[in-house]
Amino acid sequence: MEFKHVSVLYNEVLENLNIRENKIYMDATIGGAGHSKGIAKILNNSGLLIGIDQDKDAIKKSHEVLSEYENVKLFNTNYKNFEEILDSLHIKKVDGILLDLGVSSYQFDKGERGFSYRFDSELDMRMDKTLPLTAKTIVNEYSKDELYRIIKEYGEENWAKRIAEFIVQERKIKKINTTFDLVEVIKKAVPKGARRDGPHPAKRTFQALRIEVNDELNVLKKSIYKFVERLNPGGRLAIISFHSLEDRIVKNAFRYLYSDCVCPPEQIICTCDKKREIEIITRKPIVPTKEEIKNNNRSHSAKLRVAEKLEVSHDKENNC
Repeated sequence: MEFKHVSVLYNEVLENLNIRENKIYMDATIGGAGHSKGIAKILNNSGLLIGIDQDKDAIKKSHEVLSEYENVKLFNTNYKNFEEILDSLHIKKVDGILLDLGVSSYQFDKGERGFSYRFDSELDMRMDKTLPLTAKTIVNEYSKDELYRIIKEYGEENWAKRIAEFIVQERKIKKINTTFDLVEVIKKAVPKGARRDGPHPAKRTFQALRIEVNDELNVLKKSIYKFVERLNPGGRLAIISFHSLEDRIVKNAFRYLYSDCVCPPEQIICTCDKKREIEIITRKPIVPTKEEIKNNNRSHSAKLRVAEKLEVSHDKENNC
């Protein structure tokens, strides 16, 4: 199956990254290189474009898409390892970073990857196929309490408790091996009335399992601050999220990085030594137009937030 993926908010990303020739840019989740090809065109074989993806199929596709450009280096790893990549290239700072947190259409549509409840396949959900943890391991080995926590916290599923209970009951009878095995358990757990309205009853549970398998939220939380540290002043960080958990993490991180003081409000003398590190370019997230959603329905939940690195002064008065 050919790697196909439509990049969301394409023009908005290129505009807000403020791409300039002879600068260094990093696409930390390059996917099918849709955004990256736009960046490469603007760079016009100057500067450097670094592409990262933990999916080998994505890197293979990116090599094909970007073959005409000489100023590109691609790495098959998780973006949490980006500092090691920069260090290996002897690069201290970059001028722009893009992070697109969406699962690619290719990953959803390639049934054997186990991401989608629409295809019957092994319960996998690994972005990086070398990782030891799979969704099958989680549903068959995690405790009822652990399953409930994951489905409730990562899936924001109202029926998380019942789904966890039904999974544990089912696996006592037989192992839950495939996506359709799990879908059937979820359908039994979610009352018919609740299944009648809203999204597919398995959607939130599948999201929760994918996040757990790939440790997506923890990696995101830790990486945002490191990204900003490795930006040159004036460099921009653009992050596209696709659900409220991701967007909340990005929004809160940007809010903290924008703050000039995090001392308690009642404290008169500032002792935190916190300095404002970014300017928030997007006060409200940029979302797809109606036209884009019409052409690519999977873009409907996308939100783009952008921040610009400031020249941080080390002088600060001792009052909040």
